[in-house]
Amino acid sequence: MKILALETTERLGTVAAMLDGKLLQQLSLSPTQRSAQSLAPGIRTLLSQVGWRADEVDLVATTVGPGSFTGLRIGVTTAKSFAYCAGAEILGVDTLEVIANRAPAAVERLSAAVDAQRGEVVAQAFERGADGWFVGVRPAVLLPIDAWLDTLDRGVYASGPLLRKIAGRLPGHVRTVDPQAWPPTAAAVARLAAARHAAGDRSDLWTLAPRYSRRSYAEEKHK
Repeated sequence: MKILALETTERLGTVAAMLDGKLLQQLSLSPTQRSAQSLAPGIRTLLSQVGWRADEVDLVATTVGPGSFTGLRIGVTTAKSFAYCAGAEILGVDTLEVIANRAPAAVERLSAAVDAQRGEVVAQAFERGADGWFVGVRPAVLLPIDAWLDTLDRGVYASGPLLRKIAGRLPGHVRTVDPQAWPPTAAAVARLAAARHAAGDRSDLWTLAPRYSRRSYAEEKHK
């Protein structure tokens, strides 16, 4: 099973290649370009480095959100276009679930969050299941940052790239995972997608769509 994984939730995206559960390579996209300019060249470089032709990819995996409008739109569109042209299967995975499953094995309860702008976050609580993977215990919610922080009791770890922005606001009792595990990565997308695919999960090429952190300003203005 050859998996091409894309992660474009954050400004600095990543791409990764996994073969039969073994990560072969992960590349960070150019920090000086937006994903729209850097993603396709990054995929070409990755495939060249691991020696794959595009039509040899079996599964294209990508984060579908929550996250930013532009990054997710580019990532999902690119994943769908690649899968269609290569004749590969496609699987979209939840960004918060990817973040949660980067936590070390000792963590049993965790709340993952991404920045929704305007002083808000999209957050979700997770608990580790019997199979070792984190499972959401309730749906993700959009709420003010301080309201999210108030939900973090002493038994819950916090994670997510948002923590870089609000590190100084964290209550003293809040524990976080290692900062290196805060952002979602394509390698983590590949690992989660491999497990989901083995369990029978698939996405429909035609209906797969991003899940944004919130409605656009125009949509909110004219609701």
